[in-house]
Parts: sequence; C-alpha cells; structure tokens
Amino acid sequence: MASPSKSSIASNPSFKLSRTKSKKKNFVQQKVEVLRASNPVLNVFMWGINHTVNDLSQVQVPVMLLPDDFKANCKIKVNNHLFNKENLPGHFKFKEYCPQVFRNLRERFGIEDHDYQVSLARSPPIRDGRGQDERVLTSYDRTLIIKQISSEEVEDMHHILSEYHQHIVTCHGITLLPQFLGMYRVTVDNEDTYLTVTRSMFSHRLTIHRKYDLKGSLVSREASDKEKVKELPTFKDMDFRNNMQQIYLSDEEKEKLMEKLNRDVEFLVRSKIMDYSLLLGIHDLERAEREEEEEFEESTCEEEEESENGVSAGSPAVVSPSTSPEATAGYLSTHKPFGPGEYDPYVDVYAIQSAAGAPQREVYFMGLINILTHYDTRKKAAHAAKTVKHGSSAEISTVHPEQYGKRFLEFISNIIAY
Repeated sequence: MASPSKSSIASNPSFKLSRTKSKKKNFVQQKVEVLRASNPVLNVFMWGINHTVNDLSQVQVPVMLLPDDFKANCKIKVNNHLFNKENLPGHFKFKEYCPQVFRNLRERFGIEDHDYQVSLARSPPIRDGRGQDERVLTSYDRTLIIKQISSEEVEDMHHILSEYHQHIVTCHGITLLPQFLGMYRVTVDNEDTYLTVTRSMFSHRLTIHRKYDLKGSLVSREASDKEKVKELPTFKDMDFRNNMQQIYLSDEEKEKLMEKLNRDVEFLVRSKIMDYSLLLGIHDLERAEREEEEEFEESTCEEEEESENGVSAGSPAVVSPSTSPEATAGYLSTHKPFGPGEYDPYVDVYAIQSAAGAPQREVYFMGLINILTHYDTRKKAAHAAKTVKHGSSAEISTVHPEQYGKRFLEFISNIIAY
C-alpha cells in the first residue's frame, strides 16, 4: 500500500465548513497526536475530531437515545488561538451534529471511538489520485471516507437520521447502506464546509481494478470520454452491459446479498429516497498476482543495480506510515499476514468473494451510495421532462421511489451469475 507523503496530503481548496454559537473551551493535552495538513479546513477538522472524541469519552453513554439526541449538537468557537498556532487558523468554529446518535451508530458498526479518532486525527486525509470525486477524501489508513456535502444534504440527513438509526438497530448493523459515523461543520474565514464520515466501501489493502456506479437505468448511463481515460474510471450501467460484465456469486452468497439489499431498499422506499446507486468495485486476483510479480522483478533488478554500484543491500528499509505499528493500530491490527485476495471481514464489511469455479477469480465490494436524494418537486419535474424526451417506457433514472426500487432490485438480481 502506498504511503501518503506530506506533499500528497489533501490540500483541497474546495473544502469549506459552517457556523455556530460560541462556547469557550479550556485546552487539554491531546490524547492523539494531530499532524498538520496543508489545508486550514482539514487542520480544523482533525483538531475538532480529536477534541470532540476526547470530550465525548467523558460523557456517560445513555441507556437509550431520546428524540432530543437527534437534534443536539456540540459547538466550539476559538478566537485568538495560541495553542498549536502554527497549525491552526487564529479564528475558527467546529460543530458536531448529533454526537450521541453517531457514537451509538459507530458502536453498532463495530468501530471503537479511539480507532475512529486515530484514523481521522493521527495523519491528514488523502486524495485518491485515480479519478476520485474532488469532494471526497480518504483517511490515511484508507478505512474511512470524508465527503463534503451541501447544507441541503445536512437537512436531508437530519430528516432521515431517526429512521436510519432504527433501521440499523433492526438489521443489527448488517447493511449495504453507507455506514454514517459522524457529521460536522467547519467554519474558517467565515466560510462553512459540511462533512460526513462513513466507512470506506472499498478495501484498505486490496487494489480496485474496475469500478461501476449502477442505478438500473440505461438512459444517459454511460461513462463520458473524459471519465474513461482516467486511471480508474467510474463506469455505468451501459458500460456494464457493453463489457459483458457479470458478478459471479454462489447461490448462498447471492441469497444473503439480495436479502440485505431488499431490506435496505424497503427502507429507502419508505423514506421516499431515490437516485441511489450500487457502487461496485472489483479486485481481479489474476491481475493482482501479475502486478505483484512485476513489482517483485522490478525491486530485484533495483537491488542488483544497487549492489553493482556499491550500495549495501543491507541498508535499513524506510518504513512507510501505511506499514508502521501506528498505522495498523485499532481495528486494523491483525495477527497474521493476508495472502493474495484475502481480506479482513471485520474491516472490509462490503467484500464478497467470487464463487468457487467462477470464470473470473475476483473479490467484489458492493454498497449503496447517494442515499440523500428525496423525490421532491425538482425530481418530479425532471421525471416529467425526461418522459417527454425519451418516452414513458424508457428506463430513466428519475422515477417514483417505489418504481425506482423495484427496477433497481431486478437489475442487480439479473447481473449476478451463479
């Protein structure tokens, strides 16, 4: 796994955050060392995560969540900040939404608060250089996703949060929905940036070789030429069909997957949510083995060249952050090395191995994304416009949530070969 260098750490000018009532804080010794990011918003975000997790650890876990917990927030305002002055702006605000609710969700998803804190605050988030959305960053250990959202999406999250939490309780945390772990607002220079944190749907160690965003619609569902030239393009439904792509699962795995998917889609339909997608990442074992062999041959050649040039082959190796004991702290730690195509099911919870005897040896990573779109007046107008343009029988994406859900489930079921 490539280690994030300080020069590659997300200096993301598009990141901004939000505003709150002031609350004076006495600064305490940080339990997790916070390194500096090259972006002031990310610096405040890391500082805020560290601070609020420490604060929350002093608060007793409630026996049960109350309606007020779904409206609560924690606000911090800092003026003329002298502590850590070289790393943080002189004036900033940090707001955590519904702290008790998201702490409860993290617990149900099996993520300890300390591990969450380490992933987000020990080293700055990074940008995946392979065509990832510019609003999206990955924690340095590649286990969490930090996504910039709009203020409208914050409202949408509040609208569904109680029902979402109840759904997670009912399904015992076993879901293909995004695992929402926190929602925040950062204000720097009077500009607000809103962020959500979710568990990464892709592996922290297995390379994704192909990626699809699938809605079950064929109208305007093909990757653009600009997208296709990226190192890791996001293909769509028409590309999936044209590439003769299939998902090879055993009968048992397909049944378990469709059971989870049906349950999640029922929740989305009840919540009048549409326009979501199945994010599919494919790890190709044969390609991974070839790439590993090539890397081994290249490193062997380099060692031979160094030996010929008089450089000692026994020179101490530089340990990257991704392989250091610190980077493997918390729920990433393991007692044995993984072999090709192997993964930790407690970390890579969206992973499914291809069926034995399948024509392709693959590992699939599948989860639902973009679940904050309600079927509102704007979507109804879009549906009417597309119906006029493409005809009532066209498989357009902007349809009523019940119709969208039914078509989506049929599409996913049909692309799984067994």
